[in-house]
Amino acid sequence: MKLHELKPTPGSTKNSKRVGRGMSSGNGKTAGRGQDGQRSRSGRKLRMDFEGGQTPLYKRLRKVGFKNPHRKVYATINIDRLNQYKDGTTVTPELLLKDRMVRKMNQGVKVLGNGKLDKKITVKAHKFTASAEEKIKAAGGTIEVI
Repeated sequence: MKLHELKPTPGSTKNSKRVGRGMSSGNGKTAGRGQDGQRSRSGRKLRMDFEGGQTPLYKRLRKVGFKNPHRKVYATINIDRLNQYKDGTTVTPELLLKDRMVRKMNQGVKVLGNGKLDKKITVKAHKFTASAEEKIKAAGGTIEVI
């Protein structure tokens, strides 16, 4: 099969409606737009959700969802990224920020337990997941909640 041999599936294409071609065409006089009204005029532009001036559906429905204005957003880091530090290093949020391991401090740093830690380091952070705590202690390191 070649590109020039491709043809659409029978019945999948239709000829476009040729409007305004005389009375015998079936679409003469008003060209399928009806007698009067806004939609029969030329240059009509209506939004898809326009309901003739009635309050639109999206305004009538109740608004759902809630975003807590007092939520705390933590900068997160996985423990496998802490392997770049030498043994005995004290990893603080300021050090992570300086080394561009986290971009913004937000309300603090949270250490997540994804990956494996091979170094014996002290990690100071605002929060730790349970798995991160386990893996740091298993590697011989210590944790300190700020």
